[in-house]
Amino acid sequence: MLASSCRSLFNFRVGRVLKFTCTSLKPLNHHLPLPGHCDYRVLSYSVNMDGRKHKRSGVHHNNKKLNPVWRPVSKLSTQVSSNEECSALEVTDKLACSSTKISSAQDDIEMASAVPEATKFTTCSSASQDNEEDKGSEGETVLLTEKHSISVEVGASLHRFIRGKGGSTQKMIEDETGVKIKIPLSKKEDSIIIEGLSSESVSRASEKIQAIIDEAVKSPSLDYSHFISLPLAIHPELVDKLVNFQNSILGITDSSQGENLDSGSNEDEDQKLKKGSDVAVELKAEPSKSPTLSDLGIEKSIFIKPKTFHLTVLMLKLWNKDRVHAATEVLQSISSEVMEALDNRPLSIRLKGLNCMRGSFAKAGVLYAPVEEIGNEGRLLRACQVIIDAFVKAGLVLEKDANQKLKLHATVMNASHRKRRNQKRNFSTFDARGIYKQYGSEDWGECLIREAHLSQRFVFDDKGYYHCCASLPFPEICK
Repeated sequence: MLASSCRSLFNFRVGRVLKFTCTSLKPLNHHLPLPGHCDYRVLSYSVNMDGRKHKRSGVHHNNKKLNPVWRPVSKLSTQVSSNEECSALEVTDKLACSSTKISSAQDDIEMASAVPEATKFTTCSSASQDNEEDKGSEGETVLLTEKHSISVEVGASLHRFIRGKGGSTQKMIEDETGVKIKIPLSKKEDSIIIEGLSSESVSRASEKIQAIIDEAVKSPSLDYSHFISLPLAIHPELVDKLVNFQNSILGITDSSQGENLDSGSNEDEDQKLKKGSDVAVELKAEPSKSPTLSDLGIEKSIFIKPKTFHLTVLMLKLWNKDRVHAATEVLQSISSEVMEALDNRPLSIRLKGLNCMRGSFAKAGVLYAPVEEIGNEGRLLRACQVIIDAFVKAGLVLEKDANQKLKLHATVMNASHRKRRNQKRNFSTFDARGIYKQYGSEDWGECLIREAHLSQRFVFDDKGYYHCCASLPFPEICK
């Protein structure tokens, strides 16, 4: 009787422990981002004390049993640790741990069923992202494949013509052809970039730019960049005479003062008119008033710099590096022909008097010293013509310049060099009658022509002469 009561009490307590444990255990919360996922229910289990396997549903036995109970379990509830479950009694510890394993097995079953769905979702998401990336990558590849660009060697001096006023010409070409034109800001870069979605649009834009270049090089708006020169400034005695000539007209007694004279200031020139006053007196504009240098259109800026004194053979417009390189090769390639034209003998010239290039001395544009070849054999003109013909043949000379007749001259004054600042009137000429009266028969002296230069305008070497891109030596000793 006592044994039966103890057994009943034991079974009762074990059942209570199992019921508490099984209903408290929950499946692992995996926090899978499954669409449409919801809470689920777990079946509690009972364990027989006779060591036989447990069963899911209510199976009747002679021994005392525990009925299965369905209880809702939220996957958000806190998981009970196995340490807390096994801390009640030593006897119930093993049973609780067994129950935990059973619940874990159920969790593994449900987890296994959930994994394929999660895997499917993740795969689809990755595939979708991959597809989007592939599409983006393919789209980019197509864009790069269809994008065309070319580099056009234009020349920094022509960039302003392609850009146009306020960028109007550039914008017009871009709108008409659907391209993008990139013009460098640096004056040291010659090339421009044309980018477009098709080769046809890029080609059409390039043709339009080439047409602009063709018109620009013929325009007076584009200055000559280079010229073939015969340097005279290499002769110090000739330079000294030219300095004295300028100082005499400007009324400067000290040569260093002449170098520091501000050519843009007419007031200084008027106040310092001394030796030049004789010229001004000869050219009275009014009986009661002597004209000043400013009235005559004479100022320091229109005088040739003595250190750049030269003879001009040919003017050139070399607007990019390719044309400069071509001109260099042409000059160096005709050395033997020039030597033959000179009979392989030294050549000297004499500069004597003054003359006016166009117009009259009253309204002179260019005042120069005429050139006489010592011996009058015509060797200098023949040598110069060889040079001109070679450059024309190479396509480096404009048509209007190629058809001009060569007239060697040593320019001493040029009204086009006038500085425009501080000018009340715009003089395109100057009155040279007084200058001609005083220096019309001046003997500037004789000098040897030693070489021909491909000179670059507006750029000077350390001696003050034009930068030499290439040179062709003339004979200095008779052979």
